[in-house]
Amino acid sequence: FLVENVKDTILKFARLIAGLFVCAVGMVMTINANLGLSPWDVFHHGLSKLTGLTLGRANIVTGLSIVILDIIFGERVGWGTILNMLLIGLFIDFLMFNKLIPIFDGFIPSIIMMVIGMFLIGIGCFLYIGVGFGSGPRDGLMVALVKKTKKSVRLIRSSLEVVSVAIGYILGGSVGIGTLIM
Repeated sequence: FLVENVKDTILKFARLIAGLFVCAVGMVMTINANLGLSPWDVFHHGLSKLTGLTLGRANIVTGLSIVILDIIFGERVGWGTILNMLLIGLFIDFLMFNKLIPIFDGFIPSIIMMVIGMFLIGIGCFLYIGVGFGSGPRDGLMVALVKKTKKSVRLIRSSLEVVSVAIGYILGGSVGIGTLIM
């Protein structure tokens, strides 16, 4: 029985890490599409430009700050939350530094790459959230704010994304049609 539980836990962690890697691949695809970044990536990009951090490290610093807020708000922080905070940023830097995903400038190839990237982010989220080890820091913040304010998920999620785009844009983050699409 114990061996089966250990095996199950190892498989869940493998699925969690694979899901986070797939998310990072999708995120880098949407970044390299050069059509404008997703709302949180606009913020990460602006923070990166302000501080000189890599995009992945800016993602980690933001995630750590949000995990602290999640804890303050009483939201459950699990292994999925912590590994999301750390690994996605590391995977993004690995993929970008090694130029493992092409950068597109043409509109049609960029749109195709962005759509595929968004699809991969969805698959990655399904994989890592499905193991039940906790949501990502940003989703945890959204849930905590929904509970605290009694407002709708749509309002809270939209507000968080508008604020992250606005602050990111002020800091120099890249905004474009891709930002609206995502």
